[in-house]
Amino acid sequence: MTDETTRVEGQILAYESRQRHMDELFARAREHVGDDPERAEVRTLLDRLGQEQGRRSAALDQLKGRDASEWSAGEIDQLGPMAVWDTLAAELETLVEKLTRH
Repeated sequence: MTDETTRVEGQILAYESRQRHMDELFARAREHVGDDPERAEVRTLLDRLGQEQGRRSAALDQLKGRDASEWSAGEIDQLGPMAVWDTLAAELETLVEKLTRH
């Protein structure tokens, strides 16, 4: 196993961890939003964040579905920097906090 393969596999594990965390946050947010017409703006925000997570998750799934020997050095970069995933999670965490206080 090469250093690059080890790095990519480590990144994939980190992305998967963040992905699970965001899935949990989405579930909690949706639980508190429900179908209330007054929460349409919140549902729109959840949809936007969900689409962004979906794009990143699709890229992750595509990378995971390939043999490690087929990865190119720059492919992990198509997932975006870890900070992007963290920013998405932070937005979701803030939203969930607001929803659970009301």
